[in-house]
Amino acid sequence: MKSPELTPRETLLWILIPLLLTFAGMRLFLHFVQVQHVYPFGYLVHHLFTGCLFVLPAAFVLAFGPRRRSTALLARVALGAGSAMILDEIVYLVATRASDADYVSALSLRGAFLFIALGVGILALIYLWSKRPRS
Repeated sequence: MKSPELTPRETLLWILIPLLLTFAGMRLFLHFVQVQHVYPFGYLVHHLFTGCLFVLPAAFVLAFGPRRRSTALLARVALGAGSAMILDEIVYLVATRASDADYVSALSLRGAFLFIALGVGILALIYLWSKRPRS
């Protein structure tokens, strides 16, 4: 069995690629197909909540150190995809009335791009910091 340790570059890619693919996929679907809602037990569930359900277990697995490489990879994929779901909805839920029209509005789209860019920037900074020689 391979060691679960990933290089900083591998970690970057296993988080960044799912983050960008999830964001692009969600936005393309919403803008070119239509806004779809999920109502389990009659409650509207935004993908912000789904994103939290991805991010929390991934963070907990990473905090304790995964024992298998496949778990380490899956946790990073979940972290990237869940982060995209969360970052995508911040402006929509905070700065609009949260209607279907608001979701595909220019404000929501610009805000989503801004927060995704901030998330990618933070990820890049942490990646660069992780490559520094230890003193």
